[in-house]
Amino acid sequence: MATAQMTNPQNSQAKGRFYPTRIDLSVDIRQKVTEILSQTLATTLDLKTQAKQAHWNVKGLDFYQLHELFDEMAGELEGYVDMVAERITALGGTAMGTARIAAQGSLISEYPYDIVDGIEHITALAERYATYGSHLRSAIAKTDDLGDADTADLYTEISRDIDKRLWFLEAHLIKKSDLS
Repeated sequence: MATAQMTNPQNSQAKGRFYPTRIDLSVDIRQKVTEILSQTLATTLDLKTQAKQAHWNVKGLDFYQLHELFDEMAGELEGYVDMVAERITALGGTAMGTARIAAQGSLISEYPYDIVDGIEHITALAERYATYGSHLRSAIAKTDDLGDADTADLYTEISRDIDKRLWFLEAHLIKKSDLS
């Protein structure tokens, strides 16, 4: 019986094939845009799983509200995963969306495993949403500079929603003394 050979994702190039398309962007531009999108895909997948980590493990007086909020946030991120992956494939790339590839390529730090309090989860997610939002704004500029207005528009759409979610998270962190 043949044994499947295991490869170490740390040593492999997770790029996949590039396919021809009739989209009127040069192959060079499409490849550059796809590299940016691939990092976004990895980070979005990672952020989604981190929102689920918070959803599953939050405790405290605001448990139910935060449990629901974190689940809603993870669901939104799943939609962005699809948008980004489908844009990669539309440009002729291969969407590389496994958990291992996401962990390897994500821009956000690992989620703390030892937190349970709602405020700790909100703080951890706010930090990660801020990093993700910064990446999205950078990607808007990069893809626009490359002449891919459609991808820049996709990033703008996601960025607006992520900034809104960051606002929702940060609103939980405002103390009465901050309002004076």
